[in-house]
Formats: sequence, structure tokens, C-alpha cells
Amino acid sequence: MDTNVINIDPEILGGTPVFFGTRVPIKNLFDYLETGDSIEIFLEDFESVSRNQVIRVLEISQKLIETSSNLLNENIA
Repeated sequence: MDTNVINIDPEILGGTPVFFGTRVPIKNLFDYLETGDSIEIFLEDFESVSRNQVIRVLEISQKLIETSSNLLNENIA
């Protein structure tokens, strides 16, 4: 599995996180999902992004949320 999913480079869109190998901001995916569009619609509009990249970004996001939730719960207790 390709491990390069997200690229942050000051030379590409001023360091905005993008899908690796593209100039498509990761935020665009979440904007689409937030407005009710499907992953399929996103992929149709951004053909340079692969389904695997989208799935990996969602998996990474889930892990970050779970980790953050665990840290927040530990600090509250």
C-alpha cells in the first residue's frame, strides 16, 4: 500500500495539506462530505485523487479523532 497520502509543502498552495501527487487540498474532501456529496462525486470532480487516497485520509482522520478523544478524556479525569 502506498504510504504517501498527504503532502504538506510550502511550495504547493502555501503549505496547505493536499493529496500526495496533486494540488487538491484535503479540506476539499471534507467540504464535499459536509455538504452531503458522496466520495464518488468528489472523485469525479478531482480525477487526480484516487479512491485509495480518500479512504486512507478518512482512516487517518478517524485515528486522529480517536487519539484526541482519548487524550481529552484522560485530561478531564
